Amino acid sequence: MNNQYIRVRSIDAFRAVTMFLMIFVNDLEDVPNTPLWIKHAGDNVDALGLADVIFPAFLFIVGLSIPFAFQNRENSGRRVPLRIITRSLALMIIGFFHANMETYDDLNTLLPKPVWESCVTISFFLIFLDYRAVSVSTRNLLRGAGVLLLTTMSVLYRSNDPNHWVWLHFSWWGILGLIGWSYLFCALIYHYSKGVLWIQVAAWVIFLLVNIDFHFGWLEFIMSWKSYIWLAGNGAMQAFTMAGIVVSVMYMRLMKSGELNLLWPGIILLALILGNLGFIVRYIGGISKARDTPSWVLICTSISLVAYMVFLFLVDVKQKYNWFNFIKPAGTNTFTCYIIPFIFYPIYGMTDFGYPQYLSEGTGGLIKCLVFSFAMIWVAGLLDRINIRLKI
Repeated sequence: MNNQYIRVRSIDAFRAVTMFLMIFVNDLEDVPNTPLWIKHAGDNVDALGLADVIFPAFLFIVGLSIPFAFQNRENSGRRVPLRIITRSLALMIIGFFHANMETYDDLNTLLPKPVWESCVTISFFLIFLDYRAVSVSTRNLLRGAGVLLLTTMSVLYRSNDPNHWVWLHFSWWGILGLIGWSYLFCALIYHYSKGVLWIQVAAWVIFLLVNIDFHFGWLEFIMSWKSYIWLAGNGAMQAFTMAGIVVSVMYMRLMKSGELNLLWPGIILLALILGNLGFIVRYIGGISKARDTPSWVLICTSISLVAYMVFLFLVDVKQKYNWFNFIKPAGTNTFTCYIIPFIFYPIYGMTDFGYPQYLSEGTGGLIKCLVFSFAMIWVAGLLDRINIRLKI
């Protein structure tokens, strides 16, 4: 095992379904007359929708992937800390630009918003394409063009947000930025602790306690040192990712000892405990993705644990990975799948094409969003076949 590439197909399948659902719920968000339970719950509502579970599951999968990815990287002799830092910075930069897209001033900027968004996304492709199949000179030329294009778009940017500076500014990190910060902390902890299980568990518990203290202020001993550690949040994102790392470390240890069957009762018991704790603290602070409440963190972690056990059973035990072949690119070319809609939406915005009324709301809207999700994954798969894929 130590000398070969390790790829756990259950993680790929879980990632593929999660990315498919992420594209789906993002596209569905503004479609009227669709079931509320599919969408994000309101900011001040004590509720949980399907969309509120997707991002936690993705962060959990990031954690699941870290131990296996690092083992592969260490076996190949590549430097892990440098990779952690560069990948995290890339995610933060893209997330920063995505957040600024939300406040683009279409009236007082030289370029229409769809053109600016398209140029920014194209620059990301040029900078972060996987260039292993091209010469060094071509790679440097294309990446240089991407940096120049992104710099130009940065200079041209103007904001319509009266609460911030008119130029590029920080409002929030964006989805990818939050993933980047979570990956940075959790990956460094895993690497420098050499994957020791009790340290991963301790870090996970600490992130949970930070989140609880942020909302309830119950833990004075955390308050004494929390101001010295900046988490780009309140510990919620890191808690999801660290939970995934804990599960993968347990998986690897039990697989090595030939006792993988012990993983099942352990994970199910843990899911039950976390789920019950989540409903208990819900009576105090409610469940809310918008506010990253402890109830949301605990319940969504429990859901992710159970969901992964389902994929583990179907894929690793029953060998049913072929069931997920129709969305396979979403599991193996995930970053490309996420970015492609940021090209489609601006192009669509620059056309006069409109959907029939039936596809703009209700059941028709649901069908349209499902087709759109499949289409984005199909495009990512098509691009992958011609060696166009993003890699960070």
